[in-house]
Amino acid sequence: MAMGRQGGRQGQMMVLWDELPKSPGHVFYDRLQAVLIEARFDAFVEELCKRYYAPAMGAPSLPPGRYFRMHLVGYFEGIASERGLEWRCADSLSLRDFLGLELRDRVPDHSWLSRTRARLPLEVHERVFSWVLEQLDEHGLIKGERIGIDASTMEANAAMRGISRRDSGETYRDMLTRMAEASGIATPTAAELKQLDRQRKGKRLSNAEWASPTDPAARITRMQDGRTRLAYKPEHALDLDTEAIPGSSPRTAAEIHPADHGDTTTLEGTLEAAARGLEAAGGGPTIACPTELVADKGYHSRAVLKDLADGPWQTRIAEPKPKDVQRWRGDLDARRAVYGNRARLRSGVGKEALKLRAERVERSFALTLERGGLRRTHLRGRENVQKRYLVHVAAYNLGLVMRLLLGAGTPRQLAARHATLLWLLHPDLGLLLILLLPPEPGPDPTSSTRC
Repeated sequence: MAMGRQGGRQGQMMVLWDELPKSPGHVFYDRLQAVLIEARFDAFVEELCKRYYAPAMGAPSLPPGRYFRMHLVGYFEGIASERGLEWRCADSLSLRDFLGLELRDRVPDHSWLSRTRARLPLEVHERVFSWVLEQLDEHGLIKGERIGIDASTMEANAAMRGISRRDSGETYRDMLTRMAEASGIATPTAAELKQLDRQRKGKRLSNAEWASPTDPAARITRMQDGRTRLAYKPEHALDLDTEAIPGSSPRTAAEIHPADHGDTTTLEGTLEAAARGLEAAGGGPTIACPTELVADKGYHSRAVLKDLADGPWQTRIAEPKPKDVQRWRGDLDARRAVYGNRARLRSGVGKEALKLRAERVERSFALTLERGGLRRTHLRGRENVQKRYLVHVAAYNLGLVMRLLLGAGTPRQLAARHATLLWLLHPDLGLLLILLLPPEPGPDPTSSTRC
């Protein structure tokens, strides 16, 4: 056989319909598309977004369902930037089918995503998040018996070297230059300024004094890996039995908070959103049938435990080791709440709940931030980031439905399950056997012990 040689390419004047490339389909996205079509997702979002468009003016816009689908792809493919979303959807025929694009249609560019997000308010994104929760409820994926809460950090799209003082507008570099000139260095270089910054005493940056001009809502904080960066604080309230993140408008249980807000400060709003989401699913916490609240040491305080005592939430909040003898000074209600929480922690059920919280709530952050690509956001402004994150977490919840239907919550996980091979060598015959393991079944939505 003769060797083929690569030659120049010449465009064809005419191409038959049968000769056009067609997608063989993708098992995951085809099944997800069927779920969305069966639940009439496009009709829902078009009715929801109709008020934000003119009834008759110019050419019709692209369907809003395509906007939300592209962000769903961002979670499932782990793509944070909108330019990356545009490229990935344009490169895949199966994703073009998922977006509902014809062969001659162009994939929406990144600027269309930005303009559509600016046009649609936060309320629309919250309603879409609530719609996804309704699909979870129909599949029995919201139990509401045990709720785990935790927070993480999301790096903002702003650099520390660009911060400036709130009062005078002096930048951080200008401050270092002034200090270097005061110490006798007439024209300090960048290396000298960096060395001076490392050696100076009392090196602390306060959010009350410093801010980023490009993203004023970002706050200086310490990241999970120990770095100091401008960041936001995402917080999750998660159903520990099904790993769903409930919530309802006007606030959701997947909120973006300022990074300098403590856990005890943001807990109340997150619990309210989780309670509304559980009530919408028919399993809201009540005093007669309280829901367990499982959290780490950052949420432990006398005021929090006292406010939640004898209410719809039964606390199992990890208690930090006290530095000295606790003095109650006549506050018997706080003492009763702290001792009751401590007794529930020491039980076998409490230890199991803390272990489950550490496993599943942390996994939700690993899926949305690490694998989902949003550990660092490419957007600016807290409301802007919140819109993107809500659709991101809605995709995470849809992944639970897909895990129930297909045994995998993402396309990558589905491919990994089907590609799992078990190699066995027979001791007598010496034959090499390759067994394909079937996907693991999802959680059983029928098992529930809710009172």
